[in-house]
Amino acid sequence: MIGTGKIGVAMLRILKGFGMRLLAFDPYPSAAALELGVEYVDLATLYKESDVISLHCPLTDENYHLLNREAFDQMKDGVMVINTSRGALIDSQAAIDALKHQKIGALGLDVYENERDLFFEDKSNDVIQDDVFRRLSACHNVLFTGHQAFLTAEALISISETTLGNLQQVANGETCPNAIV
Repeated sequence: MIGTGKIGVAMLRILKGFGMRLLAFDPYPSAAALELGVEYVDLATLYKESDVISLHCPLTDENYHLLNREAFDQMKDGVMVINTSRGALIDSQAAIDALKHQKIGALGLDVYENERDLFFEDKSNDVIQDDVFRRLSACHNVLFTGHQAFLTAEALISISETTLGNLQQVANGETCPNAIV
C-alpha cells in the first residue's frame, strides 16, 4: 500500500480480511493503519516484497511517475498493481514494458495519466487516438474502470458533507481549510 490516508486505511481493512501481510509506505504513518498491524517500510522493500501494490496517495511533483521503469524492475515478477489515485503516479509506457515482460501480472486502473479525453463522456463510437491507452486496453490482464472508485454511497456522502461544511465556513466568514486560491 502506498498511501495510508482514509482511503488507504479502508483498503487495508479489506485486505486484512484476506489474511494478507500488510506493508505500507507513507511519509506520514497512520495510527489507524498501525492498529491494523501494518508494517511501514521504505519503497524499495515494498516493491521487493509485495504481491499486490495499491496506490492511495495524492499526485505531487515528488511522486510524478512514482511507478516507473526503475520501480517496476525492483518488483516481484507477476505483481498486481492497482491505481485508484492519480493517473500520473504510473509511467504508462513503463507499465506497458513491465506487462510485456511479465513483471506486472495484472494492472487495475481507475485513473490514467492522459484520461482527460477518454473517461468523462461516451466515446464508444470513437476511435481512440491515444496509442498508449490502446495498447494497455488491448492487454487481457489490464482492467480500466474509468473513475468509478469514487462512486460509492459513502464517498458521495463524504463529498457532500465536505462541500456543505466548506460553504458553511465561508458563509460564517471563517477560513476554509479546503479553499483553492
